[in-house]
Amino acid sequence: MKILIPTAKELNLSAEPAAAKPLSQQTQTILDQLAAFSAADLAQFYKISPERAALEFVAIQALREGKAQHAPALYLFDGLMYRHIKREGYSAAERQYIQKHLAITSALYGILPALEPIAPHRLDFMMPLKPDGKSLKTFWKTAYDQALAEEEAVFSLLSSEFETVFSKAVRQRMICFKFLEDRAGQLKVHSTISKKARGDFLTALIENQVTEAEQMKTLNFAGFAYRPDLSSEQELVYVKEG
Repeated sequence: MKILIPTAKELNLSAEPAAAKPLSQQTQTILDQLAAFSAADLAQFYKISPERAALEFVAIQALREGKAQHAPALYLFDGLMYRHIKREGYSAAERQYIQKHLAITSALYGILPALEPIAPHRLDFMMPLKPDGKSLKTFWKTAYDQALAEEEAVFSLLSSEFETVFSKAVRQRMICFKFLEDRAGQLKVHSTISKKARGDFLTALIENQVTEAEQMKTLNFAGFAYRPDLSSEQELVYVKEG
């Protein structure tokens, strides 16, 4: 069983450092292309200021030269969803659950264990990079599919646009989730609510050692409860009373 979560643009650069692991060939191919960009190229590519691009240029060169500081991915990313994930005070069982079941989908590193050390980076699947002449989604598709080939169950907390990195056959195996808020009888979906709920939901999975969809249906977290009338076999819906 694997639970998939996305990366985040916000980073915690004070996360506890950890020793780096060797880069995969796919990551090296992408990094070589990024390293060929000047700071001015990076400013245009990422649509960032020249000052931030200069820092990004130094970071890319350091990673390519094996000098970049690394931290476990789960602690390095610090977006709204991540801030709602329990990330400290783990029991031995909770840490083992995370190591075994939780994976992060990165446009630079591929699918990686949540606690694997990585370097800070800005790259995501919306960027127009063309490693080996392919879009980032096409470039990673085979490796992404292979990473889940032996998993009996795949639970996706990714947005639908990032699920398309996977082939249709793999996407059809995924169970996805939707988080809604009931405001005076009107069901509302909002990105902020969804991001917070994903983190709270993942925390409930970790704390309860959940490995099956049927177990997920019994969870109550941050005011959310499962709604069978709104759900399907491939999408579980949770609603929070406003």
